[in-house]
Amino acid sequence: MKFKETQTLSKIANLLGLSYVGHPDFEITGLNEIHVVQEGEIVFVDHSKYYDKALNSAATTVLINKEVECPEGKTLLISDDPFRDFNKLTKYFNPFIASKSSISDSAVIGENTIIQPNVFIGEHVTIGRNCIIHANVSINNDCIIGDNVTIHSNTVLGSNAFYYKKRPEGFDPLISGGRVIIEDNVDLGASCTIDRGVTGDTTIGEGTKIDNQVHVGHDTIIGKKCLIAAQSGIAGCTVIEDEVTIWGQVGVISGLRIEKGTVLMAQTGVMKSLKKGVYFGTPQEEYRQKMREIVHIKNEVKKEKK
Repeated sequence: MKFKETQTLSKIANLLGLSYVGHPDFEITGLNEIHVVQEGEIVFVDHSKYYDKALNSAATTVLINKEVECPEGKTLLISDDPFRDFNKLTKYFNPFIASKSSISDSAVIGENTIIQPNVFIGEHVTIGRNCIIHANVSINNDCIIGDNVTIHSNTVLGSNAFYYKKRPEGFDPLISGGRVIIEDNVDLGASCTIDRGVTGDTTIGEGTKIDNQVHVGHDTIIGKKCLIAAQSGIAGCTVIEDEVTIWGQVGVISGLRIEKGTVLMAQTGVMKSLKKGVYFGTPQEEYRQKMREIVHIKNEVKKEKK
């Protein structure tokens, strides 16, 4: 998430009431999660297991719960609760804006786009030309939709990330300040849910077609010309490359990459990143190998019954 104006280390530290390591005028351009953080941005870390990953990431400012040796060219913000303070920054620089109407005055809607009754369009949403948005769709704040997009009834864009920290008193959410981006020529079926990024973007690539009742988690990137069938669920921070086919009731865990042209057969459970191929089963196996195993087991059962 980029700031509208570049901040300094001292300004951020004063905002949060924190001490810091580094030059007071060190520039900070935004904040982001570890897997997408860029130079100039803040990343947070609150467990020693991940200190090295955060300190050696592209982030140039690390919000951390212990003063450690600071890498050259970087700065530290010292906090007793980095998770809490990261949330404070998200709320300060990208506060939630409550809508006052079903279609916000700040929304931009392109020529020849059809908006059916009972659609909600939030603040600072952009919708391109020649789209059809069917009844009861909810498009929450900051979503961006390209040209020639069709979204069927009851689909929700920009719901919050499913990301929580366990506290003694319960679960504390990581505030979602990112966006959903739907590129040109995408079709979304009925009752789909596309979560916004925590600080980055959840993206559905050009020409991708998604069936009914599909869930896409926060910060996931789905490539161009993919096919995703009904009741599939893709967890957050996953990359689905171009021209991947995902059949019904497939589940994909978070943080994986699935290579271009891969096919996932129905009810496959994906537990690791995949090279191009055809896969089936839970955990996933190469399709032909899995079919041979199933045939072998059936033949053994038949022998036992004789």
